[in-house]
Amino acid sequence: MTRFLLIRHATNDTVGKRLTGRMAGISLNEEGKTQARKLAERLAGVPLAAVYSSPLERAQETAAPLAASHHLEHTVCEDFIEINFGDWTNVTFEELSGQPAFQRFNTFRSSSRIPGGELMPEAQARMIGGLEKLRAQHSQQTVAVVSHADLIKSAVAYYAGIHLDLFQRIEISPASVSVIEIYDETARILLVNDTGELKY
Repeated sequence: MTRFLLIRHATNDTVGKRLTGRMAGISLNEEGKTQARKLAERLAGVPLAAVYSSPLERAQETAAPLAASHHLEHTVCEDFIEINFGDWTNVTFEELSGQPAFQRFNTFRSSSRIPGGELMPEAQARMIGGLEKLRAQHSQQTVAVVSHADLIKSAVAYYAGIHLDLFQRIEISPASVSVIEIYDETARILLVNDTGELKY
């Protein structure tokens, strides 16, 4: 068994406003830095064996205080990078809301490719593949993975048996923690979208 703490990066000035996707240079704002610090404090008593993160700045800046609090270096892993939003990168949600392709993407995630970007099942396969590689490396350990909302939703949906077309029903907030234990024969979802004090 491996226990995964799936952590969404803390907030920044673009959250809820535009799809930044894989844009470089998007860092945590002051609220996000506070969230990252409090996250590290909340998880100080959890025996983490390793901390992994998406290569994007906002994820690394969230992972760094957590890793430091456990005397670890966080490891960047490309498997956990944000979805490739292609032509929608850096477009505001207001601009996207009237586009039929964006509406289809949000109601028919399993089959709607982002223009110039990824198909959601491809992103989900990448996320699950990354977790499975870590499971092989960290048997009987607890590992933190700092990633992005839709990637974490896709992992929760996968291990819960929820169809991708329904995964928008899962909420993943900035600096939230979701906990999944993966065994050889099954998986257990212990926590989803926790933003307060965790009890273990």
